[in-house]
Amino acid sequence: MKKITAIIVEDSRLARNELKDLLNEIPEIEILAEAENADVAFELINSKNPDLIFLDIQLPGKDGFQLLEMLENVPMVIFTTAFDEFAIKSFEYNTLDYLLKPINPKRLSQAIEKVKQKLAEKTEKQDKKLDLEDQIFIKDGEKCWMVKISEIYLFEVEGNYTKVFFRNEKAVLTRSLNVIEKKLPQEKYFRANRNTIFNINYIQNIENWFSGNLMIKLPNDNEVEISRRQAVLFKEVYGI
Repeated sequence: MKKITAIIVEDSRLARNELKDLLNEIPEIEILAEAENADVAFELINSKNPDLIFLDIQLPGKDGFQLLEMLENVPMVIFTTAFDEFAIKSFEYNTLDYLLKPINPKRLSQAIEKVKQKLAEKTEKQDKKLDLEDQIFIKDGEKCWMVKISEIYLFEVEGNYTKVFFRNEKAVLTRSLNVIEKKLPQEKYFRANRNTIFNINYIQNIENWFSGNLMIKLPNDNEVEISRRQAVLFKEVYGI
């Protein structure tokens, strides 16, 4: 089984060492780093991308809740604190568990079991192919949409991310085109080139293009050039 990577965010060295000693007894856990405050933790989480953080709430400067609000991609969270008055608030942040110090080894093991279950569910979800009628949640800045897969007519690489076109909207997904392609219904989505996938149901026009390429016209004046190699495959698959 893949190791569960973790970062400990705790200002007390004694508390960090006690938690590390407990975690060293759990072979599934790999501790990537430690942080004494929210600013250091912010940099470590963004650079190391852990599966899990063990997070004290009361930290010097920004507290644990403020740290979570700073993060764009939040790992799974297990709060570790000496105080129980934050328990209700902690679950507003979708935390997996809330452990009171001194941490009981049995309670820690139970919390890790929740992490393993969550990771298993995530893996199963990632492996599952999407149907045309499935809906996905898309968030870009302040805008949010629930979109059927069938409504998306174009995926296009933008840096390390992917721009998605649907209805009269476009947004950026924080996933690569290769990852997205594995989830799409292959009978309706075609890889035009290294940077583009389109939905064949939205083709408005097809033209022969330079060097054996094809030019596809899609809604909202979007055009996609199918590379020569992919154009051969496109003609074979769709009988053109």
